[in-house]
Amino acid sequence: MKVLNRITAVSVAAIMIMICCGLAPSCGAGVQAVQPAATESEEMKSNPLLGEFGTPFEVPPFDKIELLHFKPAYLEGMKVEQEEIAKIAALTDPPAFANTIEAFDRSGLLLARVDNIFHNLNASTTSDEMQAVAKEVAPLLAKHADDIYLNQELFARIKTIHDERAKLDLNSEQERLLGEIYRGFVRGGANLPAEKKERFRAINEDLSVVTLQFGENVLNEAKAFKLVIENKDDLTGLPDAQIDAAATTAKDADLAGKWLFTIDKSSLIPFLQFSARRQLREKMFTAYINQGNHGDKLDNKELITKIVSLRIERAGMLGFQTHADFVLDENMAKTPKKVYELLDEVWKPASRVAKREAKELSTLAKKEGGNFELKPWDWWYYAEKLREEKYDLKDEELRPYFELENVRKGAFDVATRLYGIEFVERKDLPTYHEDVRSFEVREADGAHIGIFYVDYYTRSGTKRGGAWMSAFRKQWGTGDGRVSPVIINNCNFQKPAQGKPSLLSFEEVETLFHEFGHALHGLLSNSNYRSLSGTSVARDFVELPSQIMENWAGDPEVLGLYAKHHETGAPMPVELIEKIQKSTLFNQGFTTVEYLAASYLDMDWHTQKEMTTLDPMAFEDGALNRIGLIPEIVVRYRSTYFRHIFSGVVAYSSGYYSYLWSQVLDADAFAAFKETDVFDQEKAKSFRDNILAAGNTADPAELYRRFRGKEPSIDALLKRKGMAK
Repeated sequence: MKVLNRITAVSVAAIMIMICCGLAPSCGAGVQAVQPAATESEEMKSNPLLGEFGTPFEVPPFDKIELLHFKPAYLEGMKVEQEEIAKIAALTDPPAFANTIEAFDRSGLLLARVDNIFHNLNASTTSDEMQAVAKEVAPLLAKHADDIYLNQELFARIKTIHDERAKLDLNSEQERLLGEIYRGFVRGGANLPAEKKERFRAINEDLSVVTLQFGENVLNEAKAFKLVIENKDDLTGLPDAQIDAAATTAKDADLAGKWLFTIDKSSLIPFLQFSARRQLREKMFTAYINQGNHGDKLDNKELITKIVSLRIERAGMLGFQTHADFVLDENMAKTPKKVYELLDEVWKPASRVAKREAKELSTLAKKEGGNFELKPWDWWYYAEKLREEKYDLKDEELRPYFELENVRKGAFDVATRLYGIEFVERKDLPTYHEDVRSFEVREADGAHIGIFYVDYYTRSGTKRGGAWMSAFRKQWGTGDGRVSPVIINNCNFQKPAQGKPSLLSFEEVETLFHEFGHALHGLLSNSNYRSLSGTSVARDFVELPSQIMENWAGDPEVLGLYAKHHETGAPMPVELIEKIQKSTLFNQGFTTVEYLAASYLDMDWHTQKEMTTLDPMAFEDGALNRIGLIPEIVVRYRSTYFRHIFSGVVAYSSGYYSYLWSQVLDADAFAAFKETDVFDQEKAKSFRDNILAAGNTADPAELYRRFRGKEPSIDALLKRKGMAK
């Protein structure tokens, strides 16, 4: 349910974070040894997940971990945490912050270790066997979490401390931890009467299973669809890089001599942008928007109804009118009314711009001989043509300057210039796949900060779609007792053909910078308590560190540093940079409207007060008709594959709006840098101290005011989108 339900079923989706808990390492500069509980059996002793890792910085020993190790490690982790909780609850000493609150924050380290590793691998290298393990342990973890949060003896100690907090000499971070833990127990059902607790447990167990199944169905749908092209004429319009990548994908699928396209975004979007074969664009797009909606074993409609119904029931048990009220109570927005007000404020100008864009594209299509009504599968194709016509700018003209390695170095260089940190590649650290690279992150004086893994390429069928940041281990503790974080970024960039460079679109460049912003939030964390560290913040605040990084990705000064031609090494010409700047307002109506439509859909699902056997597609149509979504645009995520809100016990449910909320913050925050210098050291230090390092140690609104010196304004965002009045 937020930060404090530390072990839950977790899912990943487009541009989403997996926020996990961590375990202290036992070696390496600047880290503290924390050993898991000793085990007796030989099986347990030989399980690499349960003992000391013996690797540099105690990173996971991926080369030793096998699937068979996970279930016994989960069971042992739950057993150890149950013993830790029982010990706290049974204390005869009076309840105190150290023996109860701090002890609770430090419990469950072994289980967190196992869960972090498993969920990261299940997202990046999944298999049917891994998914089977996930299904098996999900209800066990749900029950385990409920056993903790419904433990009356433990809650009684916590409540006593919370009730007497005014008499305690706590610092601000300790007060924050106490408040968060207390609210976590209340939200976890601790105050429910005994007769309702069993039903509460059953709801959580059911949700852990059905939300996991939802995500698996979407993954398997994407894996099942294949567009195999045998006739080279059907590749007309596609750039050579996409053709080569499709040939490599086909070869890997034992279809040598053909071309294979999938509905993974790295394959789908370029196809929609450039393929001159309208029928094939329609086939690809239709397959994408109908994931989970075929009336077969992968259909998600019944699961949606069940998920929403269970969430409504649980929220009601906890005294909330709707699931959205339950979720938003811990976010900056606080109420559904405030969310709808924000969405409405941007929807009106965005919808107006989108309608104008649709007319422009229809006119262009007709001019080129298109005797048809503009459809959603035409938008990307004609938008690319219109951009070329308006700004003399082609996506393929930019790609040669965005070679993946140069972009990665560019992102690292921005962090170095802002925060003085360094990234040193470590080829001695074990990884779980040949595509993964690892870096040690250090302060300017060489002090160890953490380990950062990057896994940039798509792996059809085994890696979930989208892009995300996650943690194998969170930061906690300070000074000599600091536990260093182990963070990872995952993306789904198309892997190039053998010997060819990986060339990114500008949108993919922004994705890399975005996820890197999340990584910095995890790496530069500086909290005493793991429950409060890193990205463990309000959902509508967590996107600020990521989205602000996108501003540096496209800043002219920064482009001049990293955008270099992959063959000649020449920097991107000034005139090309100027074209990018001039085109920043292009297609903003489309991108904003398709996102906002998904945000409305999320809120409409989760502001329901009573659930019957609604037809999800009819409900969706009603929601989108109400806001007036034009037929040329499809909502970014239709309900049946909206993993952000239906995969994971809570995930982004009632929180998809948070990207917009954070955009308001990031536009306003970056405006502060633009007032002086994009590498303003004083502002960078303030942003690091008050945002990146602070985690959830204070109210996010207060943290933002400390950085900016004032409340955020929506004006900078509307100006950036070209929608200011």
